[in-house]
Amino acid sequence: MMQLVCYRKCSTCRKVVQLLHDKGVVFEERQIDLERPTEQELRRWHRLSGLPLRRFFNTSGMKYRALGLAQKLNDMPEDEQYRLLATDGMLVKRPILLGGDKVLVGADVTRWAGGHNA
Repeated sequence: MMQLVCYRKCSTCRKVVQLLHDKGVVFEERQIDLERPTEQELRRWHRLSGLPLRRFFNTSGMKYRALGLAQKLNDMPEDEQYRLLATDGMLVKRPILLGGDKVLVGADVTRWAGGHNA
């Protein structure tokens, strides 16, 4: 079964939830603010996604801006980036769709959900 990691107050996440329901896709919803990803999960998701680790950061979030991460990430070792992401679900880009060995993040989830035929 697929899992959608999301935040209920996020309009994009709500849109994806509705798209998946409308298409009859069976999935489990995981609230990122209540059950933040672990460092091990983030490492696995990153590896499976094929994306740069930077894409897992919620660059429009208040905490990202408050920490000045736009400038700091370039010089931050990957291990430290994983640890930082695991400290606060609000730092993590969402939604994240997990299914088997496939991981989609952010806009990729919206595109997939919008075009998916169940």
